[in-house]
Amino acid sequence: MTHLWVRAEQRPNEERVGLTPAGAAELVKAGIRVTVERSSVRAIPIDGYIAAGCEIADENLWPKAPADAIIFGLKELPEDGTPLTHRHIMFGHAYKGQPAGQVLLKRFKAGGGTLYDLEYLVDETGRRVAAFGYWAGYAGAAVSLKTWAAQQRGELVGPVAKYPGKQALLDDLAKDMAGMGRPRAIVIGALGRVGTGASDLCSALGVAVTKWDMAETASGGPFPEVLEHEIFLNCILARPGCPVFVPASAKTDPRKLTVIGDIACDPTSDFSPIKVYDRATDWAAPALRVAEEPPLDVTAIDNLPSLLPVESSEDYAAQLLPSLKGLVELEAGVWGRAKAEYDHHSAAL
Repeated sequence: MTHLWVRAEQRPNEERVGLTPAGAAELVKAGIRVTVERSSVRAIPIDGYIAAGCEIADENLWPKAPADAIIFGLKELPEDGTPLTHRHIMFGHAYKGQPAGQVLLKRFKAGGGTLYDLEYLVDETGRRVAAFGYWAGYAGAAVSLKTWAAQQRGELVGPVAKYPGKQALLDDLAKDMAGMGRPRAIVIGALGRVGTGASDLCSALGVAVTKWDMAETASGGPFPEVLEHEIFLNCILARPGCPVFVPASAKTDPRKLTVIGDIACDPTSDFSPIKVYDRATDWAAPALRVAEEPPLDVTAIDNLPSLLPVESSEDYAAQLLPSLKGLVELEAGVWGRAKAEYDHHSAAL
C-alpha cells in the first residue's frame, strides 16, 4: 500500500501544508495510507485530518517513518547533514546551482533516498501541475508596496507577519499608504500565475501596472524602462537564458526605481536576472537596502505565500491533489518525470 507521510514544517514562519483534510479523505478513500504529523504551527488544525481517517504521528517524527513511506512537506529540511533515506516530496531548490541545494542532493545520494521536487512536477507539456504562484505574487507585491510606503516616511520597512485573510492584508496596506500618492509598477512575467497575483494586488490598491512578459523581453535587454518605474516586480523564474532585468550598474544609474520585489527569489542562482543583491530577505527584515540617494530596497522573501497560509494552502492543495492520487503509480506521469530530473542532477554530483 502506498504510504504518504505529511511532515510538520520546521522552518520559521511556515504554516502552510500541501494537503487539506478534504484531500486527505479522498486519498484514504483511494486506498492510500496517510499519516499526518501533529504541528504546533500548521494553519489547518489536526482535527480535520483525524476525521478524514488519517493516522496521526508526533511532530517531526518523519526520520523514523517506515522505510517505504513517502515524506511530504513543503520547505527545507533541517540542515543537519544527515543522509536522507526516504523518498521526499518537497521544494528542494537544488537544480539551479544553489550551494545549499548541492548539499541537499549529496544528502539524498548518501542515504539512497530520492527527491521529488515540487517545482518539477510537470505535465506532458512541461507546465507545472501545482504552484503557489498566485499567492506568492499577491503577497510579494504587498511587501513591495509596504517597502515603498516606508520609504515615503523616510524609513526602512519593518517586520511583516501573517494575515488571517486577503481582506486583512488589503486593509493593512490601505492604512500604510493613506494620504500618499501611488507609485508606478512594472511586472515582468505578468501573464503567469505569479505575475497575475502581483498585478491583482497592485490594482486593488490603485497602483498603475505596466505588464511585460516574454514578448517584451525577447530582445534580451538592456531594459531601461524598468528603471523608469518606482517599483519592479520580478515574477520570472531564474533559468538558463534568462535576460538581466536589473544590472549591477542600476545602483548608480539615474533611476526612478526605488523598490525591487524579487518575488521569484533566487539570488544565489547563476541565472538570477537581478544583479544588485546576493541574498534573500526574511520576515524580520523584509528589505535589503543596496543603494542610497535615491534609496533602492530589494525584497526577496522565499516563502511569501505563508503570509496568507490558509488561502494559499487550500489553493495549492486543490491543484496538487490529482497528482497525489497518482502516487500509486510512482514510476509514471508527473512522478516519473520528477524522478528523472532528480536522477539527472544527482548523477552530475
